Amino acid sequence: MRNLTEPTQDNVAFMIDTIKNKLRMASGAAMQASNFSLEKYEDLKDVYDIVASKDKFSISEVEAIVSELGQLREK
Repeated sequence: MRNLTEPTQDNVAFMIDTIKNKLRMASGAAMQASNFSLEKYEDLKDVYDIVASKDKFSISEVEAIVSELGQLREK
C-alpha cells in the first residue's frame, strides 16, 4: 500500500494515473500530474479516495469527477 499522506509530486502522479485508469478516461493524456499543484494536494487526495473506493461510475459521476479535477488543475 502506498503512503499518500505526504504531498509529493510522485504521489500526485500516482493518484492522477489511478484516477485516469479507473475512469477509463479517453482524454487522459490531457491530464498530466504536472498540472496539479501540491497546494491542492488534499483536495486531489479527496477525489482520489472517492475514485479508489468505487468499482463502477455512472456517466454523471464521471462528469462530476472530471469537472472537479478541472477545478484543481493549475490554469
